[in-house]
Amino acid sequence: MRHVVIDGPRSVTVRDAPDPVPPGADGVVVEVEAAGICGSDLHFYDGDLPVGDGVPVGHEFVGRIVEAGPDVERFKVGDRVLTASVAGCGRCDGCATGAVVACHEGPKVFGSGFLPGGQATHVAVHSADFQLLAVPDGFDDEAALLLTDNLSTGWAGAQRADIPPGGTVAVIGLGAVGQCAVRSAVAAGAGRVFAVDPVKGRRDRAVESGAEAVEGPTVEAIMEATGGRGVDSVIDAVALDVTLDDALACVRPTGTVSVIGVHDLAPYPLPILGGLLRSVTMRMTLAPVHKTWNDLVPLVQSGALRTDGIFTHELPLEQAADAYAMVAARTADCTKVLLRP
Repeated sequence: MRHVVIDGPRSVTVRDAPDPVPPGADGVVVEVEAAGICGSDLHFYDGDLPVGDGVPVGHEFVGRIVEAGPDVERFKVGDRVLTASVAGCGRCDGCATGAVVACHEGPKVFGSGFLPGGQATHVAVHSADFQLLAVPDGFDDEAALLLTDNLSTGWAGAQRADIPPGGTVAVIGLGAVGQCAVRSAVAAGAGRVFAVDPVKGRRDRAVESGAEAVEGPTVEAIMEATGGRGVDSVIDAVALDVTLDDALACVRPTGTVSVIGVHDLAPYPLPILGGLLRSVTMRMTLAPVHKTWNDLVPLVQSGALRTDGIFTHELPLEQAADAYAMVAARTADCTKVLLRP
């Protein structure tokens, strides 16, 4: 098999590796047909997270089962499937809720050094009956890939933001997850969604999904747009210190900040007193991907939640280094890249 490995800052290689086998009687091997580069993969690429001798990356992949263990019941060889990016054991009480962050063994992310990377020709998947979803009718590769992480994360961010009917929401960061969060907030009934990003083209893309572009310093612009009140909810899809500061500053008293971006390893100096005095709720989560599927599949199939226009480029797996450089540039014309093995 071949897989993508990040072995240092801005260093991407595509390497040979032993062909995988099902990881236990309840596991499968998936032959990958499409994989996505996620913004969180850039933490390895940019050097924010350590890679040691190299990390096989990628947690968004869709493909067909080519080998299955004897205890797999819901799937068979030849089935077209997608997998949740965040994996649990599939056996404990925590996993039974669908929120694998509560897994008793601890949640693990594909392509993070703990599980195989999905930017590959083949991937071994454990606990297949729990971990996989048959690709729903009418879903193309792009829609299926978004269901592995980005759309689920954006949806979870909106759900955990406590958006009141007709309420105001600011979405900070308009990469793929932020764009999905904008669409999710609109679908969840927000009255006004403010799109925050330094790149105009990304703001324009969010406007096409029903948002209002915010220009200039974030807090000042949000306060002006809301008559000094602040927004009911903020979804931070970046989670840098500066965006967290802005999120906490532009949310109204008794409002909610929902963090779905990935912060680096350095601690964030949380302004507890200000949050306490203003009774601000702050939530943060890895995407409970499995738990979102029941909501998202019918919304996408009905057309109530669009999945088009998030992927902007497609490249072969062997050009992964070029693909990463494109995504890392964070330009207006490149939001998300699909890799084709």
